[in-house]
Amino acid sequence: MAQKKLLLGDEALALGALHAGLSGVYAYPGTPSTEITEFIQAYPLTAERKVHCAWSVNEKTAMEEALGMSFAGKRTMVCMKHVGMNVCADPFMGSAMTGANGGLVVVSCDDPSQHSSQNEQDSRFWGTFALVPVFEPSNQQEAYEMMRSAFEYSEKHGIPVLMRLTTRLSHSRAAVACADDGDALPQNQMHTPADERQWCTLPVNARVRYRQLVKDYDLFEQDAVASPYNRLEEGPDRSLGIIACGIAYNYLMENYPDGCPHPVLKISQYPYPKELILKLSSQCKKILVLEEGQPLLEERLKGVFPAGITVTGRLDGALPRTGELSPDCVREALGLPSLRQFPASEVVAPRPPALCKGCGHRDLFTALNAVMKDYPGGRAFSDIGCYTLGWLPPFKSIQTCVDMGASITMALGAAYSGLWPSVAVIGDSTFTHSGMTGLLDAVNEKSDVTICISDNLTTGMTGGQDSAGTGRLEAICEGLGVDPAHIRIFEPLPANYPEMEKILREEIEYHGVSVIISRRECLQTLRRHAKK
Repeated sequence: MAQKKLLLGDEALALGALHAGLSGVYAYPGTPSTEITEFIQAYPLTAERKVHCAWSVNEKTAMEEALGMSFAGKRTMVCMKHVGMNVCADPFMGSAMTGANGGLVVVSCDDPSQHSSQNEQDSRFWGTFALVPVFEPSNQQEAYEMMRSAFEYSEKHGIPVLMRLTTRLSHSRAAVACADDGDALPQNQMHTPADERQWCTLPVNARVRYRQLVKDYDLFEQDAVASPYNRLEEGPDRSLGIIACGIAYNYLMENYPDGCPHPVLKISQYPYPKELILKLSSQCKKILVLEEGQPLLEERLKGVFPAGITVTGRLDGALPRTGELSPDCVREALGLPSLRQFPASEVVAPRPPALCKGCGHRDLFTALNAVMKDYPGGRAFSDIGCYTLGWLPPFKSIQTCVDMGASITMALGAAYSGLWPSVAVIGDSTFTHSGMTGLLDAVNEKSDVTICISDNLTTGMTGGQDSAGTGRLEAICEGLGVDPAHIRIFEPLPANYPEMEKILREEIEYHGVSVIISRRECLQTLRRHAKK
């Protein structure tokens, strides 16, 4: 029985996966993808069917675990934000070579405008890089329906499928017509691949597989032409043709509630359907490309279209080169009169992010600042988490933040160059995600670094998910070779500032690898635990 539910794009995708016979989701939390796994964790069908839904240590392990489930014939999904694709690139690229047995869908949620990210990278590039098909829903309904299509496509062609969402689709709600839980597809029975040879990517096997993958990619393009998610919609005004990718199609139609007068090619499945694009160019001499993210398609069309076709979009300034698309900027690119009544600055007051009052990170930074005043040549290298806000006033305690785990390794490079003291600040979840290997390098090189793990007993920045290292940090550090005498722990509270400063100073003066664990539970999770 069909029913309607009001769902986020993330939730619609998650429910679509469960109804498509999902056996496991593997993920590391990262905005705007976090709600996918959280929805699955809380949904009754998950427990009933024993669907795997525990958080992974990082995106690389998540991808590898999902690939193992696919090898065993089950339908599995791996979820991350766009920069997580960088972390799992090795197994993701390898999965194109091994192929898939049970359906394997890799979900990447991009963040145009960098609402909570360090860059705006466009995950569609990974599809062409790895030669795998990409699905890009234009709305919540498609996000729900595409999951079944993606799993079926993955199993039909024995290939992983990349599913790309963007922030506005992930975090906006719409009514979604969905099946009843009782109509969900059954989970696959366990079965190993018929041809296991290609799952060992020794060159002798990988060369054969790669040649086949290149041939298959042409087939994926033919499938994109016939896909129900790609369609050419006719329009009487052929002075302009429009290509609208993913959620950009919604922005376009918001400006034409009675129907677009121009021919429109909607694209939500890649490789891009060249045949449909050429058909559009035979009707229109000017093409406007609407795509969220980077001008991936716009750049490529210039080598596809015959002479005399004008392509406009992000590259020529018709649309902003950076940031999210919106109905307003699409409207301006269409040459329609603006509907804006007030500048954004007059509507929304700027509200810079700040650490919660009473947060343990605040106390760590206060003590660290007091100590570092005595070491004007020293620097603090930091990482990605709530504590990155320590770069802002009033603390200004840290100098760098590049990617997950870079605090420790950048501190190593600086220390080797002669910078002292070289301090790293990293969170507990980020440490187990990708900081442990850097600590092992520090131990092996006997580096002169002081590493502060700000342990709030959770993955705080993304909403309080479990942290993989909770209760184990001291054992991990000792197991990696740090001298137990230089694994120090304190509770970050104003009353403890004298002790905190004393420990920080002693470990900075120790010319070797030292780890200081600043441990106090995140206030937000503490409140939730108190309510329970």
